[in-house]
Amino acid sequence: MARSQNSFIKKQLEQKRLKKKKDKEERKQERKENSSGGNLEDMIMYVDENGNFSSTPPEKKKEEK
Repeated sequence: MARSQNSFIKKQLEQKRLKKKKDKEERKQERKENSSGGNLEDMIMYVDENGNFSSTPPEKKKEEK
């Protein structure tokens, strides 16, 4: 009887492991679908000559000699 009990427990553990793996994959997919995205252009900040942050690049000025 111990032998059949052993195999039953092994099957239960295997099912738990597979269910946990499946749930983790579903959560990963859900996070991927709902993410706002990490676009590089959205993350770049520029600093002007006064030290203020802006999301637009500064205007290029001609260098005076």
